Amino acid sequence: MKGNQLSIKTIVAIGIGSAVFVILGRFAVIPTGVPNTNFDTSYGFLALMAVIFGPVAGGLIGLIGHALKDFIFYGSPWWSWVVVSGIVGFLIGLVSKKIDIESGVFTAKKIILFNVTQIIVQAIGWFAIAPSLDVLIYAEPVNKVYLQGLVAGGLNMATVAILGTLLLSIYAKSRSQSGSLTKDV
Repeated sequence: MKGNQLSIKTIVAIGIGSAVFVILGRFAVIPTGVPNTNFDTSYGFLALMAVIFGPVAGGLIGLIGHALKDFIFYGSPWWSWVVVSGIVGFLIGLVSKKIDIESGVFTAKKIILFNVTQIIVQAIGWFAIAPSLDVLIYAEPVNKVYLQGLVAGGLNMATVAILGTLLLSIYAKSRSQSGSLTKDV
């Protein structure tokens, strides 16, 4: 991103990323038994996109993707969780420069940085912000929404730790490492 402009590549990534978030959020989920709370693979994908394309793309993919998923499949967005998806994507994207996945190197140190960041970000988002907004916006029962937040947050942390790390590792291996003889085509 140069200045305040998004590149065409980033804009396309936001569109495609949002669509994939919707599809994964609808068809690649496992119900948990806690009302309206699923084991959701879309957060592993969101983390991948946030690290590749940065915080603005990560935030918009989480925000747009979650809002569209809720609207299409449930009739209206549940804004407290939509906002947190955007926050999670944005904040994970903030470490994209330190991880520098385009270098083709995803070391143990970078994996630890990625996972410590995503765990902290998701704990804040799902354990505190989403349930608090549920209470403030929708007057939901406190016990219910904090349980949902704990379950969703814990599962999202696991999804990103496993699926997100795996996707980033595969993506890094597809990049030419600096100093290698392979030319980018």
